[in-house]
Amino acid sequence: MPATEREEVDTVRPLELAALVRRAIATLADPVKAPAMQAYMKSAMPYRGVSSVPMTALCRRIFDANVLPDEDSWQEAIRALWDGAEFREERYAAIALARHRRYREHQQPQTLGLYQHLIWTGAWWDHVDEVATHLVRGLLVRHRSTLTPELRTWAVADDLWVRRSAIICQVGLRADVDQDLLRDAIDANLDGSTRGTPALSPYGRDFFIRKAIGWALRDHARTAPDWVRDFVTARSESLSGLSQREALKRLQP
Repeated sequence: MPATEREEVDTVRPLELAALVRRAIATLADPVKAPAMQAYMKSAMPYRGVSSVPMTALCRRIFDANVLPDEDSWQEAIRALWDGAEFREERYAAIALARHRRYREHQQPQTLGLYQHLIWTGAWWDHVDEVATHLVRGLLVRHRSTLTPELRTWAVADDLWVRRSAIICQVGLRADVDQDLLRDAIDANLDGSTRGTPALSPYGRDFFIRKAIGWALRDHARTAPDWVRDFVTARSESLSGLSQREALKRLQP
């Protein structure tokens, strides 16, 4: 591509980029929409009232035109947007920055620590599911041998959302799902899943765990229906009704 046709970009410091994003979000604020968005998400953090389509366009425009020079700067910018967020859209922007195509080379095993931080502190499904099914999944695909043992520890972590992430992190992988990892992540979270099984941990009975199990199995049933049927049948006494219904939703009786 000739130099005159190349994308014009500026190198930017992490805190400058975070401030730029915050100002851009503020210019699109809709105080009429914001309370309804906050109520729908049951969020303690308020919204600016910027819906998903303009948010996506805003992030693409700013992140395409402003380049962070290295991996440390990229992580610092993500944390600045996330940890310093006063409005929920700023955290959505942090996730968009983490997913931006320009920084694919920064998706290394050590980045899992950053994503675990987002999951811990996000602690709600809109944040956690996006991080788990895109960012953690992408790392797993690139670094299976290193990250598979780590994700097994996530499945037994003392944190609801980290456990949910271990269960759903392969959603969308179709035939590339590691069935052993999926099985182990689910089996680690069946204590108390049904009222007839002992609650050895506070997690198995939780709605977000039971729903995650069903979602992960339903997604895998697209490519491995027999495996999913056999899995559900073998655990019919320990797998909650919600998980079973979700898992078998797309399968013929």
